[in-house]
Amino acid sequence: MGAATSTARGRRTIRRAADSKAVEWGARAGLVGRGVLYLLIGALAVRVAFGEGKREADRSGAVGEIAAQPAGGFLLWTLGAALVGMAVWRLSEAAFGAAGPGGHKASKRALSGARAVFYGFVAYSVLAFAAGEEGNTSSDRQSRDITARALEQPGGTWLVGLAGAGIAVAGAVLAVRAALRSYRKHLRTSQMSRRTRRLVDVTGVTGGIARGLVVGAIGVFVAKAALEYDPKEAKGVDAALKSFADTAAGPWLLAAVAAGLVLFALFSFASARWRRV
Repeated sequence: MGAATSTARGRRTIRRAADSKAVEWGARAGLVGRGVLYLLIGALAVRVAFGEGKREADRSGAVGEIAAQPAGGFLLWTLGAALVGMAVWRLSEAAFGAAGPGGHKASKRALSGARAVFYGFVAYSVLAFAAGEEGNTSSDRQSRDITARALEQPGGTWLVGLAGAGIAVAGAVLAVRAALRSYRKHLRTSQMSRRTRRLVDVTGVTGGIARGLVVGAIGVFVAKAALEYDPKEAKGVDAALKSFADTAAGPWLLAAVAAGLVLFALFSFASARWRRV
């Protein structure tokens, strides 16, 4: 009886911690951190579109850009801490459910768990680089390396193909949900002025569609790597973005998608202010 009481008390303590102001502010800091990364990736991609880019238009390029600034080390530690806050918030959602309609569904909690793992990895990579460790690897190299290892496994072609299809579908879902303004249910829109709601919609819709296009393109290239059994066909964010410049629209399509990522960064900043956590 005493052990059961102690366990129940421990769960209540953890739940209170998950609902605390610290987790809320960690979430809001994480959304700002996400915005910073997308802002820099979008800006780097714009430079690439017009032949001026020297860094990869991905997380590694964004981190390198921050590190090159005055007080770059401090900024990286701050960004890494913010992303830890994002990971902890998503982990609390996975454990106890998210705010808003349907937040306690198993599918939503599983998605939050996946996001916690993703942002945990991103936070670790940023903090490790801030601490002076090697490992600020480009997304293209990471994608090729992971694909190569996966292809070597039994049934690797199917594994990589299904992963590519899943990523492509996820990109389509992101774009459709943005177009349908599904993000509104997570925002305190009643606290916004009409003009602010319009601006948030512009950033949320356009930015979300751009993000979906990039994720979808990554999925298509991963699936292509499986079909051709060639890990070199797998691409990360940088190469996926540059592939837009190889279309009939040329660098202007890349510039448009890059501008969309900048808008998604602004949407992330708005979410940090008005998101229900």
